[in-house]
Amino acid sequence: MRNFQNPGRSMAVSDQGMICTSHPAASQVGLDVLREGGNAMDAAIAAVAAQGVVEPHMTGIGGDCFALFSWNGAPPVAINGAGQAPQAATAGWFVANGFDGIATDSAHAVTVPGAISAWDTLNRDYGSRPLGALLEPAARLAEQGMIVTPRVAHDWSVYREKLAANPTTKAHFLPGGAALTAGDRFTNAALAATLRRIGAEGPRAFYEGAVAEALVAELRGLGGLHTVEDFAAAACEYVTPISTPYRGYDIFECPPPGQGLAALMILRVLELIDMSDDRHTQADSVHYLAEATKAAYRARDAHFCDPAHHAVDIERFLSSDYARDIHARIQRETSSEPAAWDEPEHKDTVYLCVVDRDNNAVSFINSIFAPFGSAIFEPRSGVMLHNRGASFRTDPAHPNAIAPGKRPLHTIIPGLVCRDGRPVMPFGVMGGHYQATGHAHFLSQVLDQGLDIQSASDAPRSFAFGGELSLESTMDADVQAELARRGHAVKVADEAIGGAQAIWIDHARGVLFGASDHRKDGLALGL
Repeated sequence: MRNFQNPGRSMAVSDQGMICTSHPAASQVGLDVLREGGNAMDAAIAAVAAQGVVEPHMTGIGGDCFALFSWNGAPPVAINGAGQAPQAATAGWFVANGFDGIATDSAHAVTVPGAISAWDTLNRDYGSRPLGALLEPAARLAEQGMIVTPRVAHDWSVYREKLAANPTTKAHFLPGGAALTAGDRFTNAALAATLRRIGAEGPRAFYEGAVAEALVAELRGLGGLHTVEDFAAAACEYVTPISTPYRGYDIFECPPPGQGLAALMILRVLELIDMSDDRHTQADSVHYLAEATKAAYRARDAHFCDPAHHAVDIERFLSSDYARDIHARIQRETSSEPAAWDEPEHKDTVYLCVVDRDNNAVSFINSIFAPFGSAIFEPRSGVMLHNRGASFRTDPAHPNAIAPGKRPLHTIIPGLVCRDGRPVMPFGVMGGHYQATGHAHFLSQVLDQGLDIQSASDAPRSFAFGGELSLESTMDADVQAELARRGHAVKVADEAIGGAQAIWIDHARGVLFGASDHRKDGLALGL
């Protein structure tokens, strides 16, 4: 139990349903759906649509989506809603035209958004409410105006210059030239109309016709290779989740092109170290997590890609031999060589989870990649386009090289924990590259340290990335000093690292516990 004299949050507790998102308006939308008899998938779709309005720098229908869920007690199912590159986008074209990588604000960074395809598929296969009814709360928020919350206002201010670089984007998102502040009202009537059109006509209203034509015209005007045929061909796909055992539980992730495999690799190593051992200090725990992260991310950056275009040896990366090899290289007193990163950062995402009265559990993540995505805003549709294609490589020999119809390496990963064949926790950690490390850290806090899910979310975070070990300012000074002594390039993080949501299902007592990260504006709400 937490210390009630310290700042913090209690877990939400309920027995009829639970939703956890990073924004209070989205949590309320999802709870309303549950209260009206909708199921977990209905609530997830309605809530994530609302988040595209109230957190426009994080997500939206111009982005991508992944989901991992357990329905009616069945084994977990995963859906890949990642966007695909245009048919004309070959690595050879980029090399011939002098590209060394893809800029985050370039039209070439925009793959065909996959979120709407995934939402529609999930709604048809698992929803109990019409898609139009689920999108209507988001449409009303966009039409009538959402009230800017403190964390959203902070991010808006931080990325003001990015918004100002594109005249169309500036006119809409910086009215009067200034970033919106907490309490301001922000409207997007064009987005409201697009959402209602999708609700009435289905995904064709986004991938064909006026909306698709407007998006393609905007992209081609900025040098993009997109065609209306590329949009019309967009399709999500169901995929088989990957998993590893950890402390008597089964941890499920989506397979590549996501980085969920890296999270499982880190856990494989941490289990060999036995992070539950009381002899480990906090510095030990941070050090071991950093070393396992660096090893897993080296493999990720070299090998992870769209498996439809290049095989990823999942069995090898999750093997006991591979984990033991990494474990053997970790020295308790000395950090390994830091791994630098020269590709675009992956930062902004929303994650939510829902459990309904029937214990259907949904782990759901949606993103426009960088803050405000590509900052390419199409005003007739009201759509801000993502820039997930910036994570493609332009080296034709690299597994993650851009290619026609290919999906890029993705950082966004939903997670799901099961035991004895039943779901016990949908969970996710936002924060771009941090997410795989964040999954491992969060699970270790719960399953090794015995913390409740809110306390695990609140715990100070660290991230070994780009040649540095970033530590949140809440990490004790003596821990920082000890990590520096071991050779880590310690840096106190400028901002909070990531965000998280989780729901723990207590099957024995029929109770749900929800957690939402204090680093965001979000809420865990129970029915």
